[in-house]
This record gives sequence, structure tokens and C-alpha cells, in this order.
Amino acid sequence: MNITFHGAAGEVTGSCMRVQHDEGVFLVDCGMFQGGRSAAAKNLHALDFNLREIDFVLVTHAHLDHSGLIPRLVTLGYRGPIVATAATVDLLEVLLLDSAYIQEKEAEWNNRRQRSRRGAGGREVAPLYTVAQAENSLKRLQAQAYGVQFSPGRGVRCTFHDAGHILGSAIIELLVGSGAGARRLVCSGDLGQPMRPVVRDPTPIAHADHLVIESTYGDRAHRPLAETEDELVRVLRHTLKEKGGNVIIPAFAVGRTQEVIFVLANLVRQGRVDGLEIVVDSPMAAAATGLTLKHDALWDADTAELLAWMRAHPGRARVSFVRDVEESIALNERNSGLVIISASGMCDAGRVKYHLRNHLPRPQSSVVIAGFQAAGSLGRRLVEGARMVTLFGERVAVRADIHTIGGLSAHADQPALLGWLRNFRQPPRNTFVVHGEAGASAAFAAAIERELGWGGVVLPEGGQAYALD
Repeated sequence: MNITFHGAAGEVTGSCMRVQHDEGVFLVDCGMFQGGRSAAAKNLHALDFNLREIDFVLVTHAHLDHSGLIPRLVTLGYRGPIVATAATVDLLEVLLLDSAYIQEKEAEWNNRRQRSRRGAGGREVAPLYTVAQAENSLKRLQAQAYGVQFSPGRGVRCTFHDAGHILGSAIIELLVGSGAGARRLVCSGDLGQPMRPVVRDPTPIAHADHLVIESTYGDRAHRPLAETEDELVRVLRHTLKEKGGNVIIPAFAVGRTQEVIFVLANLVRQGRVDGLEIVVDSPMAAAATGLTLKHDALWDADTAELLAWMRAHPGRARVSFVRDVEESIALNERNSGLVIISASGMCDAGRVKYHLRNHLPRPQSSVVIAGFQAAGSLGRRLVEGARMVTLFGERVAVRADIHTIGGLSAHADQPALLGWLRNFRQPPRNTFVVHGEAGASAAFAAAIERELGWGGVVLPEGGQAYALD
């Protein structure tokens, strides 16, 4: 058996692992590259291997850096099943169509801009995939429950375990081969931070011959949630009451938006801030929140309790969802008193770009960065202190306050990752550290060796095959 990492090796996005074994070939994840000028080219060339030899695809969760190339995979010729948890299948039906719509609109906007510069003629830019292609790829989705072993293909048995990252996220446990020759391969996917709102904590795993683990925050510890809430209270009071502006929160539509709503509503329930008017401006986030309500069996106890309070006190934390474009545009006339949550989480696409264009020049407003920002993304440039940014081809001054509140991350930090690894009764033969920028992955690999005494820790290179005994 050997594995090849076609993304998320020395970087965070583009998760795609190809596993070749005696009886076939399969993929774990098929993610989109995000952030930076090279992302578009990398997405075009990402699936440069024989897709018709792939027997099946397993998806750890619905975030686009793990699922966003599924429509392209199917368009280029893949014809097998794509298997995920039931909640992930539901979310993919929303995210992939939304992603395709954004691909089409971005291509349309780029072509219109190019035509205005060069006139008629020249080659048009095609979207990475279309809505029709995304719809076609959804036909390949199959749902499996947590904790139930199934066989997606010859010589492979698989079990999904709750990863505690977002709704439906899974740790994938694989038995590859048969009898005494079977090898247990565990893929962490993205692991959640324990004791965070909405979803349950990551499931402990005790055994693996070979392990693939994420390292997004492998080089740091998150601020405690209590400190994060204190900082958020200060931002809300200062912006809404003292400066008289709006608070803009770029947030991933799935996972982060629902967690931010929970934290804000809980601050109101505790009496730490006055009643809030929260506007979620993202059709995808609205749909994802509806699916979160549908899959209530996956919530933690605190979330169920808070939702009951919100229903009993509808005027305290007012949450509204904006779906149509006219409503979204109308928000530009509201320059004070709102908390606007909008996608995308890295500020590189979607409606949040319009809100940033409107509010970044306004010193009365604040932008709260509440999640990981990939290198090259607009969100990363804001975090790093850029005073001018480009939006829709125009230079925009950054006069709003920019706050980075990392304690809301849906990714486990280094202590939490090490805590999850301590559940293994003996070290895996190999531990592949992926899904982190090079420095974060290297720091986490060193921590595994130093803190746990494990050998066989590997920082894989993209495109290189690794043989597993």
C-alpha cells in the first residue's frame, strides 16, 4: 500500500490523498486550493492522475478545501461513489452548488472586466466548473452513519467517527487488506477544539498502523474561550455603542457562522452585551444553519439549551438571514448597530467582499477575523496589517479596526492535537503531518517527537508516493 498527497502538504488547502493498495485505488477528500494568486492554476491542474482507476472517494467533511473539486473530478471522468456522513452529504448539496455559482459569477466578472480593457476578441475565462456540473456530481454522493463499519470497495473496510470540527465532520478509520495482512489507516480530517459550541468533541481513537493528522494550528495554543468572549464583548461595545458603527465578521458558512451565532447569543443571555441585531448575509450560511437545526442529534448539550432560550426570548438576540441580492445591497444603507456575518471566511469570495468594500474605509466600523486565513488570502492581508487592499479591481483604504480573535477556531490547537494523539495505545508506525503551513506542520511534528516520544513522523511532500509496510 502507498499513499500520495495531492494537496495540503506544506499548506492548508487542497486536501486530497490517493491510496493505492493490492485491490484498488481510492481517494480521501478532493479539496479546492484557496488563497493566493496560484490557487486558480493549482485547481486547474490538481487532478492530474488517472481518475478512471479510482474505485471510490471518501470525504471527511464539507468545507471546500476538502470537497470543492468534486464537481471537477466527476466532470473529468470519475464515475464511482463519493461517500460521507449524512450531514456532510446534506451540506455538500448546498456548498458545491454555491461554489459553482461563485465560479460562474467570478468568471463572468473577469471576462467583463477584460472585455472593457481590450475590447471584443480574446479568449474568455471559463469557470472551474458550472452549476450544472456541480448538480451532476451530487448524484454520486452516498451517506453513511457514524460508528458503522462498511465496505466502500474491494479490500477496504471503513468507519466514520465524529471529528468535532463542523457538522458531519469525520475521522476516517480504514482497514485495508484482509486477515493478518490488514493495515489500519486513520485519517483525522480536520479535528475540532474540545469544549467548543455546537458540535461534540472529537472521538478518541486507540489504534492505527498509519496515521494522517492535520496541523493547521500545530504551532500554537488558542486563547481560552473565556478570554475570547471578553475580547469580543469589548469589540461589540466599542463599535456598536461608542463608535456607532457596524461589526463585520467574515465567516465560513458551515461551522463558523453557526458557532459565532451561538457565542453572540450566549453573550446576550449572560447579560454581557445588550440585545444584538445579527444579520447573516449568505444564502449558503442560511441553508447550512437550517441543516444544523435538522441534525440536532449531533449537537452538544449547551447548544440545545441555548436554542431553547433563544426561542423563549426572541427579542433579545435577533438573528435574520439575508438571501436575495436586493436585501444584501440594502444593508449598505445601515451604517450602525448591526453585526453582519458573511461568507467567505477568508474574504476572497462571496458577499463579504461587498461589505468589506463598504466598511473598510469607515473608522467607525470593525472587522472581526475569527478563523484561519490562508497565505495570500485577503483575510490574511488584513490580519497582517495591510492599509490598502484591492476589491473588485479598486484600491480600498483600511481605516476600520481589524480584530483577530483566534479562540473561536474550529480547528484543534497544538495542546488539543497532542491530547487526541495521547489516546493511541501505541505509536503508529508512520504519522504523516499534513494540512498546515510548513512552519506549523514542522513545529507540530517536532512536538509529537518531543512530547510523545513517537518515531516515524513524516512531513510529506506534495505529489510524492509513500510506501506503507
